[in-house]
Amino acid sequence: QVQLVESGGGLVQAGGSLRLSCQASGSTFSINTMGWYRQAPGKQRELVATISRVGSTNYADSVRGRFTISRDNAKNTLYLQMNSLKPEDTAVYYCNSRPYLTYGTNDYWGQGTQVTVSS
Repeated sequence: QVQLVESGGGLVQAGGSLRLSCQASGSTFSINTMGWYRQAPGKQRELVATISRVGSTNYADSVRGRFTISRDNAKNTLYLQMNSLKPEDTAVYYCNSRPYLTYGTNDYWGQGTQVTVSS
């Protein structure tokens, strides 16, 4: 199993920046792709960005150019640098891990961290 713990959320004004972190523990050797998802009140959870173990990235159109996903495999830590934040970025942000198929198909999720952007 993999345990994920997010940190770094908070309240920021529009145009500001935040950096989210996600610490992974447990069977971290099994992790291939990691990602950030978010869920705003009354909306479905949506993809923000993903990154493979070798560094291939994917971004939602709404955040491309403003957010940067990165990971430190030695520290088992995932990051999300969020710049030029907008009120519509307000949501609970969740860390996700997806294993190599060799290790199964179970995704793991963190508990989430709240990001609130005021106008």
